[in-house]
Amino acid sequence: MNTLDGKVALITGAGQGIGQGIALALAREGAAIAVAGRTESKLHDTCERLSTIGARSAPVVCDVSRRKDIASAVERTVDVFGGVDILVNNANDCSPGPILSVIDEEYERSFATGPLATLRMMQSCHPHMVSRGGGVIVNLVTSAAVRWDASNYGAYGSIKEGMRSLTRSAACEWGRDGIRVLSVAPHAKSPALARWMDRNPDEAAEFVAGIPLGRVGDAETDIGRAVVFLVSEDAGYLTGATIPLDGGQSRWG
Repeated sequence: MNTLDGKVALITGAGQGIGQGIALALAREGAAIAVAGRTESKLHDTCERLSTIGARSAPVVCDVSRRKDIASAVERTVDVFGGVDILVNNANDCSPGPILSVIDEEYERSFATGPLATLRMMQSCHPHMVSRGGGVIVNLVTSAAVRWDASNYGAYGSIKEGMRSLTRSAACEWGRDGIRVLSVAPHAKSPALARWMDRNPDEAAEFVAGIPLGRVGDAETDIGRAVVFLVSEDAGYLTGATIPLDGGQSRWG
């Protein structure tokens, strides 16, 4: 029996990369997927891939920096599938760079698509999860925030740490509602990472060499399959934690 039969998952940034990998992994276990993101063509691409494995899915156009888009995305998910059991906050517009290169407008958008979007999406999904007896929320953060050398990751790490703080607070507040809340810090081949590795082969080689398992993860098999476990009943006593899915590269205190 598929472990997620009858469950509905809303995944942001699911048109490509890690979000798409998580969508595929959850769908293979029986979940219906609301495929959310800004670019409609990419959403349809993911839905087509999901249809080939017999999964139910629907594209949900959503810019997570906009409160109205978030409300509409949750409403559409409930209208199409009847509710929300799993929320994956994956979409975030934030890039690494030196502190002196950070521009106010860019940082403000990073915050809007990171902690603020995470907060709004969790708030919007909460009543629907409560009405179904509970749910699971997974927020994607980063191990860059705990690197021994945090150079070039100040703004990026601060955005993701804001999301991690919300994870812990929501886990403490919503456990009584049957809602578990977790953070995942992944390394996986997304289009953005692939472009960076192509442009910076020497730095990329050094990056991979620092991963004890010796490779960058696969979006579906390494990240998505782990998320399947986290949202399943097998992980039913786990909440408020950050799970590093980075091949052992980071050391979380």
